[in-house]
Amino acid sequence: MRDCIRKLFTGVVLCVALSPAAHAQTYTDLLNFDGTHGSDPDYPQLLAQGRDGNLYGTAPIAKKADGVVFRLTPKGVPAVLHSFSGGDGDRPYSGLTLGTDGNFYGATSMGGSSGFGTVFRVTPNGTLTTLHNFTSVEGQTEAPPVEAAEGGFYGLAATPSTATVYAITGSQGFNPLASFTQYGGGSNPLLQATDGSFYGTGAEGDTDHGAAFTMTRYGFVTIFFDFDAHVPAQNAFLIQATDGNFYGTTYVGGDHNQGVIFRLTPKGAATILHNFPDTNYPHDGSQPSAGLVQASDGNLYGVAKAGGTMGYGVIFEITLAGDYSILYNFDDATGGNPTSTPMQHTNGVIYGLTAGGGTNGLGVAYSFNLGLPSFVRLLPTLGEIGATVEVLGQGFTGATGVSFNGVAAAFNVESDTYLTAIVPAGASTGLVAVTTLGGTLTSNQPFTLFQ
Repeated sequence: MRDCIRKLFTGVVLCVALSPAAHAQTYTDLLNFDGTHGSDPDYPQLLAQGRDGNLYGTAPIAKKADGVVFRLTPKGVPAVLHSFSGGDGDRPYSGLTLGTDGNFYGATSMGGSSGFGTVFRVTPNGTLTTLHNFTSVEGQTEAPPVEAAEGGFYGLAATPSTATVYAITGSQGFNPLASFTQYGGGSNPLLQATDGSFYGTGAEGDTDHGAAFTMTRYGFVTIFFDFDAHVPAQNAFLIQATDGNFYGTTYVGGDHNQGVIFRLTPKGAATILHNFPDTNYPHDGSQPSAGLVQASDGNLYGVAKAGGTMGYGVIFEITLAGDYSILYNFDDATGGNPTSTPMQHTNGVIYGLTAGGGTNGLGVAYSFNLGLPSFVRLLPTLGEIGATVEVLGQGFTGATGVSFNGVAAAFNVESDTYLTAIVPAGASTGLVAVTTLGGTLTSNQPFTLFQ
């Protein structure tokens, strides 16, 4: 339990834990969506950190536009980079992912030349290029594509009865790799795991409650877990934690049919870590629509859409062992009903979006500072000796060293928030460290060396 004091007019809420060992926590509604900068950011609506240290995202609805791409500084200064007009897409629910070219990639669920949505690339300055227009046969998607370690972007689109995993490469363009007649749903992004394969979930399956699948880079698919009524796959957005297992949430299911947090091994063994609601954690939230993020302290953080002491959802923390804590109760005035997956900036602060609440009732972009360690993020997180790895962080000016699991690497500082490094001979799978004038920053994920 925590005492919270709101600083009027600033949108800042200070939550001080009663435990003397805990850190002060600061919630700030950085941006109250107003229509001009978009509104109603809903699932999955991923935020991406750019090379410049700013946050980039999409909002599906806007004044005089069919959604927008926006930029937000870590301090909350917004800018609209692109306004959709229907022909170039409509309803960009996806959010964005950062590519190794420095550009961002996303999708729209409607619009485009056939009305079934698009996949697009947008530069940090807002120049948008449509990469593919979906057709009725291919289906639609609400998730951004993800870039593979060897290049190319992969995603999932679906009709009411069929899902298709697609790839977009510079040489071949759009390429449907595999289709599943028993699966539906294209709202969950894919994940490239440490074994190099892609993992994802479909909304249906052999049990009609969804399935988790793995796909090689060549389109060979294996179903490794069938969800059931107790753990259905609604919004089962998978992440891979540093222990090698997959974690996610479901919107419904569990002991009370209000959702669960689950762990899934690569071999398909499932464990429920938390049922919503839980009498051991009063007002712990319900209906977690968003995915999880593993932060730099090794724990998982997420949001529940509803419940909490005020009924507008919560921010929660859960350890890999399943120890659950309520960190913040949304109050509607400064944001409510979060359905977008939070992310951690390399400065250590967690950022996210709410679908409602705020000054205008159109949702907010928020920051939640737990005093977590700053770190560096790698792009990609898999590769071979000699590969170029991009590193995001802060304080890089004057950096004196980069190492891969202890082996020194050649590097080039591009800016205070971005550098590149070459995977050195003799490197092995492990963490990447950057030595700066202010200290050593370590990657939040290991770099996996392809053998």
